Amino acid sequence: MSEFDEIESEEPEASPQERILEIRVAKGETPERVDQYLSRVIANSSRTKVQHAIAAGAIVLNGKTLDRASYKIRGGDLFHITIPRPPAVQAQAEDIPLDIVFEDDALIIINKPAGMVVHPAHGSRTGTLVNALLHHIREFRHQHPASNPDRPGIVHRLDKDTSGLLVVAKTEEAHRNLARQFFHHTAQRIYNAIVWGNPKQRFGRIETELGRHPKDRKRFAVVSEGGKIAITDYAVLEDFPGFSFVELRLQTGRTHQIRVHMQHIGHPVFGDAVYGGRAMNVMRQDIPQWKGWVDNLLTGLTRQALHARTLRLHHPTTGELMEWSVPLPEDMQGVLLAMSNLAVKLAG
Repeated sequence: MSEFDEIESEEPEASPQERILEIRVAKGETPERVDQYLSRVIANSSRTKVQHAIAAGAIVLNGKTLDRASYKIRGGDLFHITIPRPPAVQAQAEDIPLDIVFEDDALIIINKPAGMVVHPAHGSRTGTLVNALLHHIREFRHQHPASNPDRPGIVHRLDKDTSGLLVVAKTEEAHRNLARQFFHHTAQRIYNAIVWGNPKQRFGRIETELGRHPKDRKRFAVVSEGGKIAITDYAVLEDFPGFSFVELRLQTGRTHQIRVHMQHIGHPVFGDAVYGGRAMNVMRQDIPQWKGWVDNLLTGLTRQALHARTLRLHHPTTGELMEWSVPLPEDMQGVLLAMSNLAVKLAG
């Protein structure tokens, strides 16, 4: 395992086109070649990229420039790695239909479908919510701060494969007001999810620290120290054989928070490929062909069964408390129907 943090360099020679990655090797780590180790713990890396970085003098080990890829790592080793920042992705307007739940001069409430990325990034340059917004409201390019031109009005986000409500500000004033509400947790988000198993407690609070996963920087995990406090309240709405339909309320807004928390308490979100939701978490020997039945559900559900159902906030101009709710999308409704039918069959 390793301990690592991405830090912005405070050295005067560091340029905006670079970032500094700090990685400390955990005590007791098995010795291995440095190019193997770093390619394993740095996202989107490879041994070839690490070797090129060593040759370029971009990796500093314990205060000295690393000069060979064959070095064997040891517990306590501290690496500082200079990584060039990729050029900014310039978003282009695209005529993409949006499911707009509400819109006025200050904000837009959108029901985002599963599969849509919120803002462009390398690997997702087109087809995003921002691309659609730039087409829907051309003035976004002029109304929003130049410091973040490719995320116009985005106050918060949903994971690509999470569906549901998302608010977008249409003016700088509205953006500041809404951002303040999310920061102080006066804006409320309520989610529904289908999770593996049946929690013993019908409702409860999950409170942990969340940080980067020690072996995969694309994932997050519950950590014992060095993370950020994350709080999720949950309530079981309905039980099914091997599954539960739950309501979740975010008290904080960390990346992947609900998905990590539900895995942490042993009830991962059904269909979640990153956090254990596509593994066979529950075996029911009393139900014939259980595995085949579950596999059929997973075939029809290509994402995590997580939906942002309700959004409640104060209007940034009038101060009025407003609330919007949208029903579950068809794929989650289909899974719940199949589970309900199974429950009825077993009861009969």
